[in-house]
Amino acid sequence: MIIYFSGTGNTKWAASVLSERTGEKLINITDMPGTEISYKLEAGERLGFCFPVHGWRPPLIVRNFIKKLSVINAEGHYCYVVCTTGDNVGETIDIFEKDLKRIGVHLDSSFSLIMPESYVGLPFMDVDTPKKEKQKKEKAAEDLEHFADMIIERKKGIKELIVGRWPKINSRIIGSFFVKYLITDKPFHVTEDLCIKCGKCAKACPVDNIIWSKDSMPKWKHNGSCLSCFACYHHCPKHAIEYGSRTRNKGQYFFDKNEEL
Repeated sequence: MIIYFSGTGNTKWAASVLSERTGEKLINITDMPGTEISYKLEAGERLGFCFPVHGWRPPLIVRNFIKKLSVINAEGHYCYVVCTTGDNVGETIDIFEKDLKRIGVHLDSSFSLIMPESYVGLPFMDVDTPKKEKQKKEKAAEDLEHFADMIIERKKGIKELIVGRWPKINSRIIGSFFVKYLITDKPFHVTEDLCIKCGKCAKACPVDNIIWSKDSMPKWKHNGSCLSCFACYHHCPKHAIEYGSRTRNKGQYFFDKNEEL
């Protein structure tokens, strides 16, 4: 079983590759509504988690999912996590491991996969250049094959992570600021003369936070569900969506699984 969350597609690609290599089913967190979720693992089944790093932490949707998750027979089953990031993970895995311990799940191995950058919500952050994007994808494909080999062999105690130079500062201080002030849909707005009312932004939103109907412009719900993953921004074919003034003149990115690596 591979439980995953993906915003702009990087993690969905990684989880899909692992599913093909291990033969284990994929479960998308956004398809799992409800207050309590219970799973019973089959004999020999691995338990995998895949998610992107948000503000040097696991995404809130992942942490909230773990709180309501019950794995009936987790003991003795191999458990691993693969997190995707544009740079480094800070203390993301430490935080996630503590979340798992609270529900009685032991994490055996952890991996971080460098992927093209998609977070554009701060003035100094933008997507990668096409050249760097290509290089990251090629390297990620190689690394993921290596990770898959270890996962198939159920290697324990593996921590192939790029934590960065200041993991505590990034995850605790900046990460706290990120959660408190930057996870919000309030700055999102549409440039009306560019919007073609196609609804691609609404379809791309992983938490169904955008109201759209045919021939209408999108509107955000402002109900606290937004993850600031920027899937709506990146999927707009006319670059009509902005996040305050912070995304002005910035690039767009989402993973195209049909694209050749």
